[in-house]
Amino acid sequence: MMTQPFDKCPSCGGELAEKELEKILQGGGNTAVVKVRAQVCLHCGERLYDEQTVRQFEQVRSKLQRQDTRGFRPIGQAFEVRTEPSG
Repeated sequence: MMTQPFDKCPSCGGELAEKELEKILQGGGNTAVVKVRAQVCLHCGERLYDEQTVRQFEQVRSKLQRQDTRGFRPIGQAFEVRTEPSG
């Protein structure tokens, strides 16, 4: 279990709960989904990550930027869709 630096949400004062969630990270045209535990405000949804998790995000973004996806498991494909304004 994570240690909580806050008793209440620093944004709204709401109650915090530890949850497992997915964080989407991007870099160098690539996207990674990282599953982590975080404190989440039950009122506003603010996510609070511990220092180690933030460092992990930085490492993943750096690898994505360098196009270094060794050790990452492909989970599908991503596509860009451009739409024309109607009217």
